[in-house]
Amino acid sequence: MGQLFQCAMGHPGSRHLYSWEASGSGPDHHHGGCTDMQRNLPRAIFISIPLVTFVYVFANVAYVTAMSPQELLASNAVAVTFGEKLLGVMAWIMPISVALSTFGGVNGSLFTSSRLFFAGAREGHLPSVLAMIHVKRCTPIPALLFTCISTLLMLVTSDMYTLINYVGFINYLFYGVTVAGQIVLRWQKPDIPRPIKVSLLFPIIYLLFWAFLLIFSLWSEPVVCGIGLAIMLTGVPVYFLGVYWQNKPKSFNDFIELLTLVSQKMCVVVYPAQEGDLGMEGISEDPEGQRQSYQPAPTKDQDLEEQLQD
Repeated sequence: MGQLFQCAMGHPGSRHLYSWEASGSGPDHHHGGCTDMQRNLPRAIFISIPLVTFVYVFANVAYVTAMSPQELLASNAVAVTFGEKLLGVMAWIMPISVALSTFGGVNGSLFTSSRLFFAGAREGHLPSVLAMIHVKRCTPIPALLFTCISTLLMLVTSDMYTLINYVGFINYLFYGVTVAGQIVLRWQKPDIPRPIKVSLLFPIIYLLFWAFLLIFSLWSEPVVCGIGLAIMLTGVPVYFLGVYWQNKPKSFNDFIELLTLVSQKMCVVVYPAQEGDLGMEGISEDPEGQRQSYQPAPTKDQDLEEQLQD
């Protein structure tokens, strides 16, 4: 995970922001570094998805076999009821397993959700402070804190199942749009670099199932899906106010600059070096004096090379 994050963030171990080329010396490069992920990531996907599918399918087969339809409908936690019915004194294994699975899912969501805010800020769609990373650990601390605050706000609701339905529908909608974007880019920009390239057959099959399930959801739960769409559309005025509206009042810009400066001091964060800035050392400021790019200090091997050249 550490190497994957370094490659995605433009860490010195990856050398380039958008290519997984590992160059240079150091412990991150001696064993293949980021170049191995072009081979290992597809392997991880092709192994994990069938394995997880196998486990889930046979777990549901076990539930249906051991429990009656009435028991399945009456249970708030089917796995726990299943364990109490079949495992006896060892029934405690099931709730612990469910908790571990839940924590694993939350851990993955923390890594991905905060990086979505980070990427959006780098593209100029969110406040620039969310695009900053810690000066030593290269962690997007402002994006993580923003994820934490937004999650706590969503937990204010008393009906957790309704919240799950809203968020689930919105996430599923964007999953399909993202996969469709892959097909569009393959058609409009066929020559852009693609470290990992898969056959279009896979996204097309996914979109067919996605469209079927989306239409079924809209037909079976129109109110829930409509509210979910309304929640999603609340981002439109935010986009026009924050991104599309260029000539903002000076007081507004001063407030954003002050908020950015305070966040930088509290979180010890700066802007990561862009691909064109990798030749720069130390901390540099942009023309407006507001953005800073951070390049970690040279390694011992780099210092030795410079001494030999001198």
